[in-house]
Amino acid sequence: MSTTSIISKVWSFCNTLRDDGVGYGDYLEQLTYLLFLKMAEEYSKPPYLRPSGIPPAYNWECLCAKRGAELEAHYLKTLQELSTQKGILGQIFTKAQNKIQDPAKLFKIIDMIDKENWVVMGADVKGEIYEGLLEKNAEDTKSGAGQYFTPRALIWAMVQCIRPEPMKTIADPACGTGGFFLAAYDFLVANHKLDREQTRFLKDNTFRGNEIVQSTRRLALMNMFLHNIGDIGGNSMISSQDALIAPSADSFDYVLANPPFGKKSSMTFTNESGEQEDDDLTYNRQDFDATTSNKQLNFVQHIRTLLKITGKAAVVLPDNVLFEGGAGEKVRKKLMEKTDLQLSCACRLVSSTSLV
Repeated sequence: MSTTSIISKVWSFCNTLRDDGVGYGDYLEQLTYLLFLKMAEEYSKPPYLRPSGIPPAYNWECLCAKRGAELEAHYLKTLQELSTQKGILGQIFTKAQNKIQDPAKLFKIIDMIDKENWVVMGADVKGEIYEGLLEKNAEDTKSGAGQYFTPRALIWAMVQCIRPEPMKTIADPACGTGGFFLAAYDFLVANHKLDREQTRFLKDNTFRGNEIVQSTRRLALMNMFLHNIGDIGGNSMISSQDALIAPSADSFDYVLANPPFGKKSSMTFTNESGEQEDDDLTYNRQDFDATTSNKQLNFVQHIRTLLKITGKAAVVLPDNVLFEGGAGEKVRKKLMEKTDLQLSCACRLVSSTSLV
């Protein structure tokens, strides 16, 4: 089947599930769990024979053998068990829940995935299928998923400006579903004839990111895995920690980012009367030039600290960062002093230490 037809086939079943109250995001999340299980099963067999880390009692074959209420109970137990495993496996299944309450429909999804051989598909094909699903999910305005999905045309333009090179590191402190990483990966593969060492570095050591929304982080990990980045038993390259809390222990050659928009960073707490209140959240970091609750300004400052001396960054920013007084003016002044700063009115590209 063609990539387009597989996307259509996989996504069309969501219309049936929506009648049961299963939204696009929930459906995509369940697909992620099941796809990972199926691919782990395929990799464990010849000619790959790669250990999956999945306990035999909770592998794909056991899931396919169940029906009805037994399937629902076993699937729930499988999600709980796999969330305790190490590496990317455990990260993908962290806090996993079954959102498909009808066992018959759950089995239909399992059967649909079982009929395809996912491992033999090229990484570009698997990736295109999953990216297609992520894009469809982002188009659903009710789910709000679009805020974690940067338009791929914009991402590609920014990667073309940066032009990453092999054996260099790339970071995104608010990586969403991993779009910048995948575009950089595709650029490196398309524009460089990589040797074995460079290919291994690209797969395991090039990318580092942060994503604090668990469901979005799960999608990013799966997206990268389908693109052949990382390994089942490897360590997660996407942290769940807030990138702004503290300075990074590492510096990077490139930063590509579309930080979350919003005038203020805030946290919600319960006051003495039992009412919910919001309080502006500021990050008191000695490596920042200005202390502010403005989210974009904090990300700009953080991204500058992530870069090596010869590092480059391309970042999407709203207009207020360019004209705001107070802390904004101070941050811009320091950027002019410490970096080689270039602005693009088309997509607000900010470079640090090297011309973009």
